Amino acid sequence: MIDTLKSCNLCPRNCRINRLKGHIGFCNAGKNVKIAKVSLHKWEEPCISGSIGSGTVFFCHCNLKCVFCQNHSISSENIGKEVSIERLSDIFLEQQERGAHNINLVTPTHYIPQIVQALDIAKSKGLTLPILFNTNSYQTTEALKALEGYIDVYLPDLKYFSNKYAIKYSNAPGYFNCASRAIKEMYRQVGSVTFNSSGLITKGLIIRHLMIPGLLFDSKKIMDYIYNTFGNSVYISIMNQYTPVYHAYKFPEINRALNPKHYDSLINYCISLGIKNAFIQENGTCSEDFVPDFDLQGV
Repeated sequence: MIDTLKSCNLCPRNCRINRLKGHIGFCNAGKNVKIAKVSLHKWEEPCISGSIGSGTVFFCHCNLKCVFCQNHSISSENIGKEVSIERLSDIFLEQQERGAHNINLVTPTHYIPQIVQALDIAKSKGLTLPILFNTNSYQTTEALKALEGYIDVYLPDLKYFSNKYAIKYSNAPGYFNCASRAIKEMYRQVGSVTFNSSGLITKGLIIRHLMIPGLLFDSKKIMDYIYNTFGNSVYISIMNQYTPVYHAYKFPEINRALNPKHYDSLINYCISLGIKNAFIQENGTCSEDFVPDFDLQGV
């Protein structure tokens, strides 16, 4: 599968560049995997973090250019360290040894071929943890099909319904059409959500939506789509943690915290639709204190 990188088409950018020869496309990822932090993360949804933490592996670079990106130091500013496929497989095993509840692959789309190889190696050496794919959803269904049988839980973002906002804030034309197709493919692979006896997720789909200031109507359209498509067979994580960082200052309408009343309005709207399986957040999440310190820990 590594030959895919000879003409990279893992996402809708369809750059078709030869990453194996060192060519760089839109996401800036090259031949080698680059990561910035390996941790036991305790700030995911409760069924992911559990009591010990989710075994996060933060991958560098990104095929979106979100103006409000909290992880901009690794998505756009080249922080991180390149590792071999063998080292990546060891990292997965080290997370298991630390007691992580799962392996949480954060922003991994542009490294799918290398991740598949690393998982093969790690599983041959005893990796048994559920594998989580934590993605912005701007990817092709063809790329996702290569992950079938490797991923237990998908954690896709569904950021925008309107193409106008997708282009303005993430430089992602056709985002909703692409992401909705991708999420359907994820659901085909893993099906309805299941939990173990400790309440930890072992299979299924949690669709995340970060509310952005001023986009309440757009958020409602996303909730309509999710419920009309999947009913209560998936979980929705409705997040109020938007923090105006990075280039958000260039856009006055989003250079502020989310209005709590708008968040409450969206929650009430979800209840009126009949949505039962959802995670919501308390107030006080708008803070840079929740942004990880990308210090190459565990790399």
